[in-house]
Amino acid sequence: MAPGGGYGARDALPPAAGRVMARALVAPDSFKGTFDARTVADALVRGIRNAGWEADRCPVADGGEGTLELLVEALNGSLEPASATDPLGRPVACHVGRAGDTAIVEVAQASGLGLVAEHERDAWRASTRGTGELVVAAAAAGAREILVAAGGSATTDGGEGAIEAIRGGGGLRDARLVVLCDVALAFEDAPRVFGPQKGADPATVARLEARLDALAQTLPRDPRGVALTGAAGGLAGGLWAAFGAELRPGAPAVLDALGVDARMRAAELVVTGEGRIDDQSFGGKVVGELARRTCVAGVPLHVVAGSTTLDAGGGRAAGLAGLWIAPTLAEIEAAGRALAVAATAGG
Repeated sequence: MAPGGGYGARDALPPAAGRVMARALVAPDSFKGTFDARTVADALVRGIRNAGWEADRCPVADGGEGTLELLVEALNGSLEPASATDPLGRPVACHVGRAGDTAIVEVAQASGLGLVAEHERDAWRASTRGTGELVVAAAAAGAREILVAAGGSATTDGGEGAIEAIRGGGGLRDARLVVLCDVALAFEDAPRVFGPQKGADPATVARLEARLDALAQTLPRDPRGVALTGAAGGLAGGLWAAFGAELRPGAPAVLDALGVDARMRAAELVVTGEGRIDDQSFGGKVVGELARRTCVAGVPLHVVAGSTTLDAGGGRAAGLAGLWIAPTLAEIEAAGRALAVAATAGG
């Protein structure tokens, strides 16, 4: 599929009769490692408006990078500076979100893969300790509920570092933990599925699996086999087992906070996107959740991606009205214009 190209132009609805301009809901996730969700949304909006459409700009996230700022904005909260250690134990400046009695901690800020250069990636050594330090700071500041956005981590320690930091820092006090998970997989599957992208070779994956298995046996309850516990390299499972954290799928939580369902019903089509579309995109990620919601609502969904392993048939089977490959900002903008033009001509 050529950059900027797509399929399914005639699957999109034309502008509603009697309206001056049709409306698109523009709800992309980040292109991880390349563009954040806001930058992608801006490029798509430029292209769509250039085609004569209205665009409702709504960058989204699934619990991974960018979730903190989006939730703080949606909840009319604020960002407060905090310090922590990164996956390799170095100091890193972070923020904790506050909205009333709720605090928001983003794993990617303290334990994120983006904090570690490619040549530094060490899946065995990388620790979630910094995330635990942010949780302690939120609890010490009086939060009653702490949302932990668990995605985009460099770690596969099962949350051991975070657990140690929380226990050593005075515990949760009166706070309850809610973990927003960007994947649905179970605790024991984290090394096999995500270890390689964090720097683990096959031998290290096997060592990580053994380490998580041993950790699970020491925790108050066993996270193995439980859905969502594999998020952030098993951090979700560790917090669930050690502190009774509630686990929630991240994408639905963020979309609900942003009022996406009502905004979707006011649009002729929805445009989303992420850096790479593959089978994992439909296992707890934004694209899969939007595909489900737009199918129920009868609103066409177009996806703009930097790359894909899906062919046209796979995209259609997943419920996508269009799949557009656009690895650069210029091509993302062009894809926005092209899909709006195609939808205007469709029907």
